[in-house]
Amino acid sequence: MTETSEHPSSLSRHYTHFDVANRLLLTGHSHQAWPDVAFEGQKQAWLDAAAMADGKWGAVEEKVNRVSEGYRMLMGECSGDITLETNTHGLIVRFLSALPLRDRPRVVTTDGEFYSIRRQLDRLAEEGIEVVKVPTTPVATLAERVSAHVDDRTACAMVSSVLFGTGLIVPNLSEIARACGRHGAELLIDSYHSLGAVPFSLEGLESAFVVGGGYKYLQLGEGNCALRVPPGCTMRPVITGWFAEFAELADERIPGEVRYGVGTARFAGSTYDPTSQYRGAAVMDFFVEQGLTPERLREISQHQVGLLRDEFLALDLDPTLARLESDVPMDERGGFLALECGDADRLFHTLLDGGVRTDYRGSILRFGPAPYLSDQQIRDAIGVLGEAVPG
Repeated sequence: MTETSEHPSSLSRHYTHFDVANRLLLTGHSHQAWPDVAFEGQKQAWLDAAAMADGKWGAVEEKVNRVSEGYRMLMGECSGDITLETNTHGLIVRFLSALPLRDRPRVVTTDGEFYSIRRQLDRLAEEGIEVVKVPTTPVATLAERVSAHVDDRTACAMVSSVLFGTGLIVPNLSEIARACGRHGAELLIDSYHSLGAVPFSLEGLESAFVVGGGYKYLQLGEGNCALRVPPGCTMRPVITGWFAEFAELADERIPGEVRYGVGTARFAGSTYDPTSQYRGAAVMDFFVEQGLTPERLREISQHQVGLLRDEFLALDLDPTLARLESDVPMDERGGFLALECGDADRLFHTLLDGGVRTDYRGSILRFGPAPYLSDQQIRDAIGVLGEAVPG
């Protein structure tokens, strides 16, 4: 039993605005509560703007560097550059725009990607790009099956490290990286459901692009996403913001030449609201102060998801109404529990009426714990589920 999960006062006292000790917030996989320091960061952004006006960007740079450092740590102290953006979609679009899609009009992905990737690829498919969607089931062989579809016409493969629908970890991603390397294709990994829930390493994936964000497990709120760009990248995104040449603005421009900055600037966008990065930097520091390392967060998550699983199985519900793949080992699960339900919409609203906040995607009802919840809160939430499912 972990101290943090059994005795929530050690963390819940830091979340007074969200009142986590008195709410059953099981949306940890979607929107975790923000610690009180996030509010202080938010206020500091306003105060800096008031004091410095457009001179604030030097202070903003310090926050950007802190958030970038945090993402580098979460990605296993990876090499390469970290470019920040307000959402992963903006980063994904710039990545796609840098690919040689005229010469390599093929993208390999899965049928279990989050909407940021799924919708954009569906639209590209309407314009003639060949998009191959590999079924995620069975997940144990997903990397092998994605790799088999990568060929010399493939511009890139795009795959998640943890599936957003089921919460299952995708093993052997390095196999896809090797296939991409053999055929000269790029690899982009969506690590959103890893960061803060499942320790993420780029070992064997050094050439991969990686997107992730802090809206979910990292408690950073909206506007804090990142793209890891492998070292030595010379790609030239077609969709490119003026921040990509910010450092060169004072230099003499050659007419007709579109220049790109070095490092993080290559995939940069344009002017944005930096409030999110003040908030993000404050929360990154809070995690360090509380010892919430990737390993510690995984320990807490495994305990809590395991408790959710055990409490659900103890209900012994009719599997046509609510079912769990109980034979999946805990070390193959991410940061939430996914239940296949006959009427997920109804159960979601019944739980909400009972004071339990969850979410659902299609027929999948998702329970996501968070480090500030107690074991009793988790038991109480599953108890409400038991009352909601007809006997």
